[in-house]
Amino acid sequence: MIVLFAERIRFFDTTLRDGEQTPGVSLSPDKKLKIATKLADIGVHVIEVGSAAASEGERQAIRLIADAGLTAEICTYVRATRGDIDYAADYGADSVHLVIPVSDLHIQKKLRKTREDVMRMALEGVTYAKERGLIVELSGEDASRADQDYVFRVFSNGVEAGADRLCFCDTVGFLTPERTREIIPRLSIAPLSIHCHDDFGFALANTIAALQSGASCAHATINGLGERAGNTPFEELVMNLEILYGQKTGIKTEEIFSLATLVSHLTGVPLPTNKAIVGEMAFTHESGVHTHGVLRDASTYEPVKPELVGRKRRIMLGKHSGTASVAAALVEHDYHPSEVQLKEIVTRIKGIGDEGKRITDADLLAVADAVLNLERKPVLSLQQFTVVSGSNVIPTASVILTVHGEEITNASTGAGPVDAAIGALRRSVADVAEIRLEDYHVDAITGGTDALVEVTVKLSKDGKIITSRGARTDIIMASVEAVIAGMNRLLREEHEDRSKNPG
Repeated sequence: MIVLFAERIRFFDTTLRDGEQTPGVSLSPDKKLKIATKLADIGVHVIEVGSAAASEGERQAIRLIADAGLTAEICTYVRATRGDIDYAADYGADSVHLVIPVSDLHIQKKLRKTREDVMRMALEGVTYAKERGLIVELSGEDASRADQDYVFRVFSNGVEAGADRLCFCDTVGFLTPERTREIIPRLSIAPLSIHCHDDFGFALANTIAALQSGASCAHATINGLGERAGNTPFEELVMNLEILYGQKTGIKTEEIFSLATLVSHLTGVPLPTNKAIVGEMAFTHESGVHTHGVLRDASTYEPVKPELVGRKRRIMLGKHSGTASVAAALVEHDYHPSEVQLKEIVTRIKGIGDEGKRITDADLLAVADAVLNLERKPVLSLQQFTVVSGSNVIPTASVILTVHGEEITNASTGAGPVDAAIGALRRSVADVAEIRLEDYHVDAITGGTDALVEVTVKLSKDGKIITSRGARTDIIMASVEAVIAGMNRLLREEHEDRSKNPG
């Protein structure tokens, strides 16, 4: 039987603990503070900062965040040991996520103890944490593979010992929504959290099923970060509750995308292109039928308004694009072709797509310029370019550009020759505009040491983003070509009338 959602659903974010256990991710205390501040601002109730016993850096992060005056409760993961609990209390945590293995597999194989031993550890841990003035969330690790009668006894005795909250952990993603609905009601003897992993792709579904069955708090991570396949994705959980279940979460949803991109940047884990809510393609349309519908009424193919999560709709051009989508993209760049000209532009765009190429903004505008016969002087042009790189040499690039008719010389160092080259170009136009490199991608077009490489860059200026491409056998020159093409697009006069045919 499905129970209604709790009147107030709480969110326990474990990005800084379980999320940081993603292989290759390591966050400094300062980075953790940036993420924690954003989590508190967006409306998260509890932030699990890390594991108090893990390292001195973890403890410093707890202290730093605890002293920041955030609105969220600051929590840390602890084992049922006095040392762990003392660290939590001494470094300023408000609460502890006190984790006890409850499956026989974990009790016998990992701890090499008995159920009675673990019960005693749990109760002593809860009692001592309460003595240290901490809020206690008693958590059953691997609970989904445990004897549920034993889990119930641990939870019941834990509450009697003073535990403020309980947590059911599906540590290896073994739950199904049906089984979740069977288990959770009996265990809701105190405020109950659900903590799910996504090994079988059920983390989100199981979390919602638990919230429908008596749990009142959901553990989640930003972008679904976590060990193996990750944890319940916070952004997907919030929007499912808001849109599909009509639950007011209290989360500032318009800040979701900026939070997701911040976490992606600081952890170094890129957002999957097709990820729900925050992926690059979540609000991108190419198909002619879909784009035509979206331009008439966005709800035809968009179940969530992009603005609701801090996103913008994007029309992507390719062989599936129709006249409406090409026309809309051209209008964004202030191009106003005639009906005949538009038809020719669409034909050429489809031709590029048929060749298996991605169509960038630069491609579209180059085609439009050719069809409309526009002759416009570029804002900047490359006069000279030099790169020095090698062993025991810091990669350095120098460029001479003409910007608005003025010759400018600049230089930059970088992590590599391409990084140095792009840095020199950006510094050369710094007095005119701040242009950021948002993305850089390389494809080898042919094989061999003389392979033609195609470089695609995504540049931004004042919130406007464009992509452009360069193709050369020299990756540095291809990169320079792509960046200069993109900069020229961004630096053109915004109100330039591109509809006139000077011929």
